[in-house]
Amino acid sequence: MTWFKKDPLQIVIFQSYGTDSHFYMRGRALEDETIDLEQKGLLGLLINSWKRFETDEIKHTELKITLPNKTILRTVTDDHGYFKIDEQVEGLNNLVNSEGWLIIEAAYDDVNIKRTIQNNNRFPGELLIPCENSDYGVVSDIDDTIIHTGVVSTLKWRVLINSVFKSAASRIPLEGAADFYHKLHRGFSGTNANPIFYVSHSPWNLYRYLDFFLKQNNFPKGPILLRSFKAIFKKKSGDLPQKHIEILNIIKTYPNLKFILIGDSGEHDADIYIDIAEEFPEQVIAIYLRSVKHKKKMLRIKSLFKDYNRIPVLLVDDSTQAIAHAKKNKFIK
Repeated sequence: MTWFKKDPLQIVIFQSYGTDSHFYMRGRALEDETIDLEQKGLLGLLINSWKRFETDEIKHTELKITLPNKTILRTVTDDHGYFKIDEQVEGLNNLVNSEGWLIIEAAYDDVNIKRTIQNNNRFPGELLIPCENSDYGVVSDIDDTIIHTGVVSTLKWRVLINSVFKSAASRIPLEGAADFYHKLHRGFSGTNANPIFYVSHSPWNLYRYLDFFLKQNNFPKGPILLRSFKAIFKKKSGDLPQKHIEILNIIKTYPNLKFILIGDSGEHDADIYIDIAEEFPEQVIAIYLRSVKHKKKMLRIKSLFKDYNRIPVLLVDDSTQAIAHAKKNKFIK
């Protein structure tokens, strides 16, 4: 927020997913802090990081979502400006493009708002409905799987440096990752549109940062699923991690779709993925885990999968190994 006047309002739509009869979308209403994702310079980066987490949300306000066929869905933001629409809407397949994306438009629907609203109060959003001929879906972690984050570094200091002191434009993806994901997206035929879902433990405050990174580095477009700070601080002992819950929701949404799970060996991906593979043995067809430079963690992961032979599990040092394995198993061309 500026010191002398209130910032204009905006709506940020989080790319989500659904089915022919299930509309599921999340987003957030907040003031536009004019964050420059290509910002350079230490002071500018610090200011941007502050703006990402010191948000001025628009709470308890009415919003409307307009579909291409003029159907209107309504919702109200919560205490933190977030909203979620989870409704049964028939015939959504008829509204998607060739890649399976449903284009919507969000707007403030409160006539009592006396504030400037960006974009003439028209905010585009997208929801993915996987094509019926998809070979499989891909669920991928982000941190240290496609972007070097440093989650295994001592006291997470590399996470702080990479997330706060580096712009989204300056972050470098792990070599070959984008090419591998495009091959998975196109599948064995080379012409498919297999859905890619990006899931991370990062908070929703980093959504635009990660979305910019994926676009700039030419990763296939896909839903980006993060978590709220409320979920981070209210997690109780015994609760499933939010990432685990998000992946379960994806797999349950598409019971007839096979899945490849991709993550890293640094945190909890291996444990989450093996639990999901055990629960859905008919749907999970392969697990890829990037190796990390941490001897103790790698020993634990190797022992976890030592005698596991239900589905292919591959620990990879780079994308070329994953690509070779995927070709051998006819996941890609």
